[in-house]
Amino acid sequence: MSSSTKRRLFWCGVIFGLSTVIGLLSAVGAHVCQLGLDEPMSWVPLVRQELKDWYACALLSLGVIWVAAHNPLEPGRNRRWLLIHFALSIVFSLTYALLTAAWVAGERSVMHPEKILTFSYLLRMVGIQYCVMNLIMYWFVVFAHLGWTYYRRYREREQQTAALQRELVEARLEALRMQLNPHFLFNTLHAVSSLIHDNPEAADRVIARLSELLRLSLDQSKPQEVSLHEELAFLDRYLEIELARFSDRLTIEKQIDSSVLGALVPYLILQPLVENAIRHGIEPREDSGHLAISARRNNGHLELRITDDGAGFIPDGTSQPIEGIGLSNTRSRLRHLYGENFRFELANAPAGGLEARLEIPYRTGSEYAR
Repeated sequence: MSSSTKRRLFWCGVIFGLSTVIGLLSAVGAHVCQLGLDEPMSWVPLVRQELKDWYACALLSLGVIWVAAHNPLEPGRNRRWLLIHFALSIVFSLTYALLTAAWVAGERSVMHPEKILTFSYLLRMVGIQYCVMNLIMYWFVVFAHLGWTYYRRYREREQQTAALQRELVEARLEALRMQLNPHFLFNTLHAVSSLIHDNPEAADRVIARLSELLRLSLDQSKPQEVSLHEELAFLDRYLEIELARFSDRLTIEKQIDSSVLGALVPYLILQPLVENAIRHGIEPREDSGHLAISARRNNGHLELRITDDGAGFIPDGTSQPIEGIGLSNTRSRLRHLYGENFRFELANAPAGGLEARLEIPYRTGSEYAR
């Protein structure tokens, strides 16, 4: 059974179920109103007649919905739409009177049990007394279908807009991520060139690690967010290159809470932060430098810190942080992924040096999948 057929059957069931409820409520209301009479209405015939009445309405309503679906209200066709439905509303009223009279004919009157309801009597009563009600009922169904159609189109446009926005964000994120590759490659090749004559073995190791990093950074199948464990594994390869460059001039300390290794982080988010710390905090120094990397959970957020023991910012505030392509892209990627629900700043560390602080919403792979 196709999905469209299932949907039609579902709505048929909804309409007849709703008619059943309304019929029962109408019977209850009529029965309660007549309790004070000397001879109150008989319950069973009352329910039977009300259900027949509302089932006739439900059956005809399906036809009205079909006509409304095949005669949509479109710009420039308002007059034609009104004329068609005006004519069909008359047909609906007459058909409803005929169908109800045919179904209820032969029943005993609930007001006068000794009287049998005839087809002609019912036709006059339903066709004349309930003519206006039948017309109102027809237009109620038409406008209800029209409202549902507009709502469904609105939801479809909303979903299409959301899908286009997601595709646009993905495209921008991919462009930002790929923009890091030539920048990263240039800096790493510069490191190789400085080692190739003085320390060929170290240069070989750097080239090997560089090939791994390029393979990972150019992998188009990688999602925009990966686990912190995977991101740290990528960062370790980069740190091997920097350790080969600086030898004993660089020490690295990691303070990673093991409970946050499954948290999601933007892919390649740590490398530009570490590169910035090494370039501005470690490289200008003549003595050895220290780099600290920490990760922990803090009030529903994942907190990442990259701290060096370099000069930091000048205390008088005349030196302002200058964000190159790496840090600029980092900020742009964070904004695309998290809107304003993130924190990224560069500040002087309490013990000296510069600290990059990053806070993003804490969520794991399973939460992201939902």
